[in-house]
Amino acid sequence: MLLKRSNCLAYLFICISFAFCKKEITPSPGGGDNNGGGNTPDTIPAIVTPADPALANSIGFFMDGWKSKNFSAPDAKDTSLPSSASITVTVDASTILSKISPLLFANNANSWMGDFSNNNLLQYITDLKPKVIRFPGGSISDIYFWNQPNNVKPVDAPDNLVNSDGTTTAAGYWYGTNNDNWTCSVDKYYQMLQQTGNEGMITVNYGYARYGTSENPVAAAAHLAADWVRYDNGRTKYWEIGNENYGDWEAGYRIDPSQNKDGQPEIATGTLYGTNFKIFADSMRKAADEVGATIYIGALLVSQQPQSYETETVKNWNQGVLTAAGNTPDFLIVHDYFTNYHTDAQPAEILASATAVPSAVMNYVNQSQKNAGLAKKPIALTEWNIFSEGSQQQVSFVAGMHAVVSINEFMKQKFGYASRWDLANAWDNGNDHGMFSQGDEPNVPIWNPRPVFYYEYFMQKMLGDRCISASVSGGSNINAYASTFSSGEIGVTLVNQSSSAQTIKLGYKNFNPGKKFYWYTLTGGTDNGVFSRKVYVNKQGTNLPAGGPTGYTSVKAYSASAANGVFITLPPMSVVFMAVEKK
Repeated sequence: MLLKRSNCLAYLFICISFAFCKKEITPSPGGGDNNGGGNTPDTIPAIVTPADPALANSIGFFMDGWKSKNFSAPDAKDTSLPSSASITVTVDASTILSKISPLLFANNANSWMGDFSNNNLLQYITDLKPKVIRFPGGSISDIYFWNQPNNVKPVDAPDNLVNSDGTTTAAGYWYGTNNDNWTCSVDKYYQMLQQTGNEGMITVNYGYARYGTSENPVAAAAHLAADWVRYDNGRTKYWEIGNENYGDWEAGYRIDPSQNKDGQPEIATGTLYGTNFKIFADSMRKAADEVGATIYIGALLVSQQPQSYETETVKNWNQGVLTAAGNTPDFLIVHDYFTNYHTDAQPAEILASATAVPSAVMNYVNQSQKNAGLAKKPIALTEWNIFSEGSQQQVSFVAGMHAVVSINEFMKQKFGYASRWDLANAWDNGNDHGMFSQGDEPNVPIWNPRPVFYYEYFMQKMLGDRCISASVSGGSNINAYASTFSSGEIGVTLVNQSSSAQTIKLGYKNFNPGKKFYWYTLTGGTDNGVFSRKVYVNKQGTNLPAGGPTGYTSVKAYSASAANGVFITLPPMSVVFMAVEKK
């Protein structure tokens, strides 16, 4: 088509003008300033609100309590910044990896930690916001009679139980209506949940189905569990059948066949557990229907590929459970203690396990389901911690760093639920999984929080409601995780695993930073070598031999302008929790 000269000039002017305007509004690479710099007002890149991904089957109904989060700027004091950095952390808000399950900060109570009458402990638990607290606690679940008074066992519960080597020992049963103040009764557990704003997860006694001496021990144990569902009356949604019943340390792993009346094998198997699981689940669901409650019942699996030295029970457990139970379980349960059993691991090994184990567990459980020809179920890690001991690793700030990395990896791997073991345990010269001192730690008051408490508290304070990707370039020994708030801000968690300070700059994709950013820096102390039992939050700590700042709720954040970029120095072996305002 031919155009007149005047029309050609006009057309050329329009094309030049359009090209000029288009250049003015073109976003910088990646939709933001990846050098950590700000954007001038006339070149603000457009922000695209990405769609939430489909809910992962591995999360499922554990997402039911999800709520949007709006960022609220904390009280803060302005702080000077470095002006350059060689390491870049780029957060990408253009793709949401997952909405964050609200149940990844759960914890475990147990029956030997007392009656929860201490107001300080109740306030700590309230501030921690675990959402779910599991009970009655680990292996005692399989010798626990929830409705019996102290030292009054059922007539069909034997006085002695069989150990894995065939010897016998006194059963040592626990009783749920024991109201002594040194223990936690069922009713005191419910009261604690109500006082702290949390809900429960209950582990019923499967071991009784094995060692019970009645004509039908499985039916007796299932009835005991169903009666607890009736008594619970809708207060608890999440229920487990048994605790680590594949383990040769667990009550009921080995029984005396001469006392058994329904032909069970001497040694537990996954197939037997899966078969019995259906009986338990049927009784418990009928009980839930009677009281008008909705419950979800979980079956126990092995968390990782068994080693050659492990028992045949462990090696064949998952296949046996899933084949026998089929689709009866509502969710699948695993436990994992990340580091090698009873080894004196150093910080690098401990922190490396936090990135490696969650993916290994998720992959193995998914493969187990696939091998059994079953659809994927929600996955709950109902006990996790580290086994490392000998240098007070479990009560150190390194355990806090490990918790931060682990929980962020749970988000990335799309776990539905995770409860750390546990709120309180026993000092044992620092080989203590407890988040709080139980009064046996030298020169430390009862219920004093350990470092991990502070890491989980401040992490939640700066965590959004959707997980997005974060990448590190130009450096090593840095873990970076990011989230977005429904109100538009970005939360960033930075973990420096190295023994030297590192300075980073923050880059963005599909995000325009606002005026300010805020952060908390958590570091260890100089006590106890590389495993300090203290934590400092923005340089505020404690005069006690262990723990962190008493006034943790009033510690001021650091803040700085984001106009010229977000730069920050990470001290050696530190964690930074950060939030960046939106434009």
